[in-house]
Amino acid sequence: MTGEAEDIMAKQAKIDASGATSGPAPETAKASARSPVDKTRELAGKAVKTSAVLLEEEARLARDLMAVLAGNSEIAPAPGDKRFKDDAWNQNPFLRIAMQGYLSWTQALGQVVDQIPLDDRNRERARFAVSMLSDAFAPTNTLLGNPAALKKMVDTGGSSIARGLKNMLTDLATNKGMPAQVDKSKFRVGENLATTPGAVVFRNPVLELIQYTPTTEKVHARPQIMVPPQINKYYIFDLAPGKSIVEFLVGSGFQVFTVSWRNPTADQADWDMATYVSALLEAIEAVREITGADDVNLHGACSGAMTMAAMLGHLAASERPLVHAATMMVAVLDGQAESQLGLFATPEVVSLAKTNSASRGVIEGHDMGRVFAWMRPNDLVWNYWVNNYLMGNPPPAFDVLYWNNDTTRLPARFHAQLMDIFAEHQLSAPGGMTMLDTPIDLSRVKCDTYVLAGISDHITPWQGVFNTSRTLGGKNEFVLSSSGHVQSLINPPGNPKAKYFTNGATAGTADDWLAGATAVQGTWWEHWREWLKAHSGKLRAAPAALGSKAHPPAEPAPGTYVVAA
Repeated sequence: MTGEAEDIMAKQAKIDASGATSGPAPETAKASARSPVDKTRELAGKAVKTSAVLLEEEARLARDLMAVLAGNSEIAPAPGDKRFKDDAWNQNPFLRIAMQGYLSWTQALGQVVDQIPLDDRNRERARFAVSMLSDAFAPTNTLLGNPAALKKMVDTGGSSIARGLKNMLTDLATNKGMPAQVDKSKFRVGENLATTPGAVVFRNPVLELIQYTPTTEKVHARPQIMVPPQINKYYIFDLAPGKSIVEFLVGSGFQVFTVSWRNPTADQADWDMATYVSALLEAIEAVREITGADDVNLHGACSGAMTMAAMLGHLAASERPLVHAATMMVAVLDGQAESQLGLFATPEVVSLAKTNSASRGVIEGHDMGRVFAWMRPNDLVWNYWVNNYLMGNPPPAFDVLYWNNDTTRLPARFHAQLMDIFAEHQLSAPGGMTMLDTPIDLSRVKCDTYVLAGISDHITPWQGVFNTSRTLGGKNEFVLSSSGHVQSLINPPGNPKAKYFTNGATAGTADDWLAGATAVQGTWWEHWREWLKAHSGKLRAAPAALGSKAHPPAEPAPGTYVVAA
């Protein structure tokens, strides 16, 4: 095993132990958000019944607190815990007592969970519930327990507190009480986001197809189609200059098209996977007509890649070779891999989530966003609580966060179907799902695939993405980025910290693969570009104009669907 692989495995073990991973199913929505509360009550009941455990931990906590008060405690924050980075936590004896007392308490809670008789799944549920409780009660979340906030209050003559109160009232009125993650006033789609030149060349009720203007004299003959997740807007692929996958591909001599899904309303409640697959097939036919190509390359992320997989299964069953090669980014096709949201996706929770979305016709993007945020509360809730309210700062102006908060909806039927795919492994099990009247068996998909995962991905755990690569037939290349879910996608050249792992082996488990992997400094984008060149045909003169007679260019990129309410 390489030293880099050992470091990554140690990091992954830390993530798993702390409950920082989450699963691929945001569809549990409000129901899953309530589950940790229920689990905390259940845990408390079991702890009371196991009185010996409580007595032992009470005694240990008492000893630890006495050591804290006497100044003899060596307990310290975990490496990377940014809450206690201010020097005052070590220099001020009262603050040091508060910090060490809090850490002793959280440690005792964890030891109670470890000693109560629970099966592995319930123990992980309990650990997550306890971590949410302890994170909420961190002294840094209060004004008196946050030395940086107190210092700023003094330095600004109290104006930071006034600004913080204003921020809180604004969030109560406009953000459903959650602290804002981004200053939305700094961004406009089509102005400083999604700016790569192009035009809409095809539209149906489900999607717009955008073709991008070539920037090289010659382009590869086989076109590339980007398929974004329905859960988010497409411009994660065209975020901003220097951070755009589309810009990178166009500049590398590829013919690039992107799907922009329509944001559904309750009127589209009956849209399902077949609706999206049918629309994507229409887009492929439009691209073939525009470029004259016999087949295309597809690149999809998250639920967009799931849609691609369902379509590829249908094409394999129909013996229609329309796709030459496929890239699947951070894509999990079932719920078999361990995940945080998966811990709470019980049949009761799934049923309640389906009922909630069916009653409204859609599941709102901001509801899904809140669930994701509470999966990582220190990073995605309390961090902004401190910044916006205690420090009185405006939320950051960060393009990725704007995209993440520019939410979309999911149709109720599609939402329910995604949950069944994860819970019942319909897509990964041969014959477990039918698409457009054909049974799906992904092992019959023989096109080459490039599968990307992120080592610290809290949405689609990398082990689950590894399983995706083993579900598909044909020759596949699995690559592991050293980043998280979104950071793995936005991985342009030039970042000195970027790193990814490769391994030519095709057998074994995910951990076996990582143990034999080789670390490569740089971005996987460059590795992927070389793979794409080998799968994209010969170079030819770039088209002089976008579209064709049958599909003339309409609105300029980014189109109309992406900005519709």
